[in-house]
Amino acid sequence: MITTDELKSAIIENLNLEDISVSEIEDDMELFGDEGLGLDSVDAIELTLILEKEYGVKIKDMANAKAIFASVKSLTQYINEQKQ
Repeated sequence: MITTDELKSAIIENLNLEDISVSEIEDDMELFGDEGLGLDSVDAIELTLILEKEYGVKIKDMANAKAIFASVKSLTQYINEQKQ
């Protein structure tokens, strides 16, 4: 099982978010849009690649992608569920 802090570190490192630290990202913070971390569609592609490369997890149902990528917490839950 991965933790939200491990996923936050992977996001920061792989998306080159140099101006933010793990402690600044709340577990329930929105990943996309102006209200949260502010990631964009290119970052979504990168996140998908991170899931596959780092955790061996693929998004199987794109209809649920918005909910899966809603926050670090939801993304962590999805990864852990897929790895069981």
